[in-house]
Order: sequence, then C-alpha cells, then structure tokens
Amino acid sequence: MTKISTTALFILPLIQPVSISYAQSSTIEKSTIEKKDKSASSSDSTMLIIKHRDGLSELDTPAAVSIVNGDDLRNATPQVNLSESLGSVPGLQIQNRQNFAQDLQLSIRGFGSRSTYGVRGIRMYVDGIPATMPDGQGQTSNIDINSADKVDVLRGPYSALYGNASGGVINVDTQTGSQPDTLQAGTYFGSYDSWRNSIKATGATGDGTHAGDVNYAISASRFTTQGFRDHSSTRKNLGNGKLGVRIDDVSTLTLMFNSVSIDAGDPGGLTQSEWKDNPRQSPRADTFNTRKTIDQTQGGLRYQRQMSDSDELTLMTYYGERRTTQYQSIPIGPQLNPTHPGGVIVLNRKYQGIDARWKHQDSIASIPVTLIGGLDYETMTERRQGFENFYHQGSQINYGEKGDLRRNEKNRMWNLDPYLQTTWNLTSKWSLDAGLRYSTVNFNSEDYYITSKNGDDSGSERYRKLLPMGSLNYAVDSAWNVYLSAGRGFETPTINELSYRPDNQPGLNIGLHPSTSDTVELGSKWRVGNGLVTAALFQTNTDNELVVATSTGGRTTYTNAGKTRRRGLELSLDQQFALDWRLKMAWTLLDATYRNETCGAGSCVPAGNRLPGIARNMGYASFGWQPEQGWHAGADVRYMGDIQANDQNSAQAPAYTIAGLNTGYRYDWGNWSMDVFGRVDNLFNRQYVGSLIVNEGNSRYFEPAPGRNWGGGATVSYRFE
Repeated sequence: MTKISTTALFILPLIQPVSISYAQSSTIEKSTIEKKDKSASSSDSTMLIIKHRDGLSELDTPAAVSIVNGDDLRNATPQVNLSESLGSVPGLQIQNRQNFAQDLQLSIRGFGSRSTYGVRGIRMYVDGIPATMPDGQGQTSNIDINSADKVDVLRGPYSALYGNASGGVINVDTQTGSQPDTLQAGTYFGSYDSWRNSIKATGATGDGTHAGDVNYAISASRFTTQGFRDHSSTRKNLGNGKLGVRIDDVSTLTLMFNSVSIDAGDPGGLTQSEWKDNPRQSPRADTFNTRKTIDQTQGGLRYQRQMSDSDELTLMTYYGERRTTQYQSIPIGPQLNPTHPGGVIVLNRKYQGIDARWKHQDSIASIPVTLIGGLDYETMTERRQGFENFYHQGSQINYGEKGDLRRNEKNRMWNLDPYLQTTWNLTSKWSLDAGLRYSTVNFNSEDYYITSKNGDDSGSERYRKLLPMGSLNYAVDSAWNVYLSAGRGFETPTINELSYRPDNQPGLNIGLHPSTSDTVELGSKWRVGNGLVTAALFQTNTDNELVVATSTGGRTTYTNAGKTRRRGLELSLDQQFALDWRLKMAWTLLDATYRNETCGAGSCVPAGNRLPGIARNMGYASFGWQPEQGWHAGADVRYMGDIQANDQNSAQAPAYTIAGLNTGYRYDWGNWSMDVFGRVDNLFNRQYVGSLIVNEGNSRYFEPAPGRNWGGGATVSYRFE
C-alpha cells in the first residue's frame, strides 16, 4: 500500500493548479458542477449541514462529506446492500458479513468497528427518520436502494451536531416523484440462487409550485438467496413510499412510509482453522438452528413552511415498531447458570420522535448570517425477553427451540437535544461555521425476572454532554477551498452494555461513563474538470473507550478503558471526462491505537496496540464507460489492509485485493426504456475474510467472503407521457 500512498501524495499537488485553470475555462465543467450542486442542496432531509437551499455542496461544505447519487447505487448492481456501491467513500469501512441476520459491518474513521451486529457508533437516517435508536444502536436493513435518490456520508467534527453515537453520519434520501408518471420493474439473478425482483412507481400532478400539486414515489422489492455459506439462506421483503403535497404557496407536507421483513439463517463466525479448511461451513448453525426474524414498520410526517423571506420552519415526527426473534448457538452448559439470559432473544420495540427546527437568514453589519435552532426528542420502549434455546423431550435434548423463560425486562430510553448552528460569510473568501448541541440521554430498566439466584437488575441512568463544533473555511478561488474544523462527540453505553455489572451485583452498570472524542480536521477540496478532488487530515483523541470487563457464565460486562487515538489521511477523486468516461479513486490511511495500557476481561492490552476491526489502509478505484444510451461497462478494484480481530492483536484477518467487472446495454424505444447488465465480482477468485466478529470469546472471529461470483439483471421502465 506504500506505493499507492506515495503516488497519491505526489499526484495531488500536481493536479491542483491544473484543476483551477481548467475549472475556470471549461463550460462543460460549469454545467456539470451546477447540476451536482443543485442535487446536493435540494435535499429535504434532517441533515443540518448539507440540506440548505443556499447552494451548499460537496465542494462548499467545510467538512469531510461524500455524496453518492442513487443512479450510481443502481448502476449494474444487485441493489441489495450499501456495501456494493459505497467503496468510493474514503474513511468509510463497509463490509458484507454474508449474514443478513447480523446486518452490514460499518464504521467511519474506526467508530462502529466493535459492533458484533447491526451498526454502532454512527448516526443513520432514512428520509429524516433515525435508523439509530437513542442508545446508539442502529441498522441498515430498511434502506431501499431501488428508490434512493442519494446517500450523504458525513465524517469528522461536524458529526457532533447529531448527538449521541455520532462518530459519523449516513443519511439516505429517497426519490421525490416528478412528471412524467413512470412505472419501473426490475429483476436480478446471481450466484447462490440469489433473486431480487422489484417494482417502482413515481410521478406528480403539476410541477410542485402550485397549491394542490402532489408527488409520489412507491417502491417494493423481494430478495431471496441460499447464501454463500451454509445456513445463510435469506428472504427479505422491503417497501418504501413517499407522498408530498403543496398545501399553499409557502408550505408543503410530506408523508413517508417504510416496511421491512427478514427471515434469515445465521451461519456464525469461524475459527481461523475452520476458515482455512472450509470457508462455507457453519458447524454450529445446523446444531442450534441459528436464525433471526425481523419485522419493522415505520411512518413519518414532515411539514415545512416559509414563514417569511428570511425564516423557515420545519417539523418532523415519526413512529415505528420493530419485532425481532433470534436463536443463538449457545450450548446447554452455560444456559444452566442461573444468571444466564438464555439463547433465544425476543425483542419488541416501539420508537417515536419529533424534530422542530427554525432557520433564519439575515445580515449583521453587512455580514450574511444563517442561524438554525431546533429541538430533537427521541424515545424508545423495548420489551426484551430471553429463553433457553432447547427443551427436553424425555431424555433427548432438542436445540433450536424456545424453552423456559430466563430474562424479562422493560427498557425505556429517550434523548432530548436542543441544538444551534450558525454560518457567517465573513468576506467573499472567509466563512465561519459553529454549532452547539446539548445532549441528554436517559436509560430506565425494569426487571421482571427475579429469582433467588438472579437478582433485580432494575435501574436508571442519565448522561448529559455539551457538544461544540466550529469550522473556518477559506475559498482560495471558485474551484478551491481549504477548511479547518474541530469538535467534540460522545457515545453512551447501549442498553445491553448497561445491563450487567462486573461485580456480579444486581442492577445496571451505573459505573460506566460515555466515551468522549475530540477531533481536529484540516481539509481541502478542488474542482478537477468535471469532478472533484478532496483531501482530509484528521486526529481524534478518545477518553473512556468502552471495552469488555468480564465474559463469564453467559454474561458480558463492560468497563471504561483509558485513551485511544485515531489519526489519518483521506483522499478521493471523482472525475468525469470526455463526456461519458468516469474515474473514481479513494484511499484511506487510518492509524487507530490504544494510548495507554488497558486492563479488562482478565488481561491487559499494552499501549500501542491497534484497535480491532479497523484496517490501517483502504484503497478503491473504478473506471467506466457510462453513456446515457448504448453499451456501458466498468471495472473496480478494492484493497483492504489487514485487520486485528481482538484487543490483544493475537489474531488478524489478512489483507486482500479484489476486482470486479460489469457491462450492459441501455436503450430507449418511445416511452419504453430498458437496461440489461451482467457483472462478475472477485474476478480472480481470492479467498479472504469479508468481516470480523471483534473480540469473539471463542476465537470465532472470521466471516468469510465468497470466491468468484456473478450476476445479471434487467430494468424496464414506461413513461406515461
């Protein structure tokens, strides 16, 4: 990877002066960038930074932000996982576990890398509705790529403006319907008997500027697969809808709806020897019939009103329910411990919230000023039960069946966050952004499973933190910006991490503190012809990192470690040239280490050890011919450095490089359009670890990725015009 990094560092200074002169002289570049800026600034999501209608874009926003358009997400891809298309985002490590029971493994600048399931430490939104719960645990399963308009990935100090567990922010906006009405159907078939079928309808009455104008976008899909690994078959049904109406000249109302249902096998992790012997095996899944079912439905309502030429009001409210049942591969021995919560998890959640925001634009002493103030309230109530995953039938033990109750509790979590953000355009060159968020996160747990050997684990805890952020931007000229930003973030324990105390006493682990992170970032962005070059240099120092304290008797407890440090460099290039050719490149260097000796789980981690789950180097490059009609083709290469599997750095997933190819044909015939494509991934059939289960207690860290695999599909559209 040294060769890649050295080349990149030499090329960037050479590109910069060329890009400035080219941007000033190219009329093609001007129209392309204006189109891109318009797309970036028209979002009506909850993003505080890049949602404004005053022209902010990837280039102008003084933060490390990447915007991936929906067409790029759907270009010759299966449209099943975000991991297919977000490799071009520097600083984002997104890996497919090949396990739909546990979701993608996703981290931004190392935040979230410890998550053994779902998404941890990163705030996620879909059409303004949080996909992250108040305790910081989130998921990507309800994201509909078929209807996505764009995905914003925000990294660095600006993330602090989103409150708890915001080591980074991922925001997905789905399409807003427009004329003409369009009906689209798509299909995909690939290796391991994978099928995805979808249908989408979009349209509008009027152009959205007159009272009574309505727009709509409705999408539904079904995905099934036998899976690369044994016991990894999956069925997933997904629906997404958005309906908007112009109430009058100054106000709009938008209704959002989303539903997902998943029934997935859980192949679990492998030891290193098991992975080397047979990466497709799942030796414990068949015995325990490990699996997971998820059903989630949510709806939201957003009201926007232009109160005056200078003031805008936005109100957002939502409600959702999520039901989960999971069967784990836990032998009978540990479950006989009277404090063990069992091997079957039954979880019912209800979540809701409201975000009220006011935006004011004015001038102070001839200096243009934008001020945004708001109040965000989120709450979640969960009923969590645990059961034995076996039952006795005479002298026979049957695994994979719900047995006796071993855990029963009701948990309530809420956060109340007032926030304030301001932008000052000090001169034609200088601008200042600043923000504050005061976050209050409350946990309350009522334990209903109390026995003589399993005490009352009820309790409550509350955390508060003031989160400041500031950024200074200098526009060298219209094509080159340089910025310096700093901010503080924090991350509370999840309800699972609070559940048990390391001293074996009943009650919540109230000794846990939230981790706090201070980040400084220096960045620069340049227009390069029809594209953009970005660079960001950053350092994050974290106190009270959350680590495992004990893991015995089926209970895992947590404690606060000392200091950790993440520092690195991110580079990216997104370049379009000769009208239809496109080049994307990204490289990330991330050095994440313990800064002092950390003791827990009966052992100590020396200072200087790498944080597990984080690659030190990541690289990506893609090159494609992408005309609007006719043949299209592309190739991509991904590099991932070695990743430590545990705090002791005694096991690791080796580095790998994989390549993929795709091709297809697009054509229009009257009101009809069709796109037929095929693709091959892992072209050279590399055997590698796709993701890791960090600090897995039985050394089953490894989740293998498939070898060479293929797929193809078609999309047919009809326009009613």
